[in-house]
Amino acid sequence: MASKKVERRRKIRYKIRNKISGTSSIPRLSIFRSNKEIYVQLIDDVKGHTLCAASSKGVQADTKIDTAKTVGQKIGEKAKAAGIEKIVFDRSGYLYHGRVKALADGVRETGLIF
Repeated sequence: MASKKVERRRKIRYKIRNKISGTSSIPRLSIFRSNKEIYVQLIDDVKGHTLCAASSKGVQADTKIDTAKTVGQKIGEKAKAAGIEKIVFDRSGYLYHGRVKALADGVRETGLIF
């Protein structure tokens, strides 16, 4: 049996996914956060393709929050290179603070519009 925390996040994640969807012009920015790393990808839900992705593997920073911000800047630069201007933010059931907020701030610094 899954813990209450895992079940709560799963329910929130499904509620979010029912409301938002990505297209090729406005993809969905999906986040996965583990204890050590953070992963992010831009997804076209219509075709079922990942347009670009970034992770914290190999990123050197002092704290996890600094690492998340760097990953956000990296995915923002990749999106700009792919010609993407707008995105839909999918926090995947995580609370919008800490590493998730830092990642979103890093993406906004590159000029992507949520």
